Amino acid sequence: MSRKEYIDALVSKWISRKLIVFVVASTGLFTKSIESGDWVIIAVTYMSVEGAINIVEKIYKAKANGQGNIG
Repeated sequence: MSRKEYIDALVSKWISRKLIVFVVASTGLFTKSIESGDWVIIAVTYMSVEGAINIVEKIYKAKANGQGNIG
């Protein structure tokens, strides 16, 4: 396993992507690189996109497992 693969596996298993975005945006906020309004936009946008992706993944998994009739 390469170093990049190991890091990717660690990040995907142990650290939420949403938490990483929150920490990076918060760091930008506290170092005054971004304003509070920008922080809110970054956080809400990422959570919305991530949530939509999770919903689509669950729909496809349910369809693949025959657990629902997806139109």
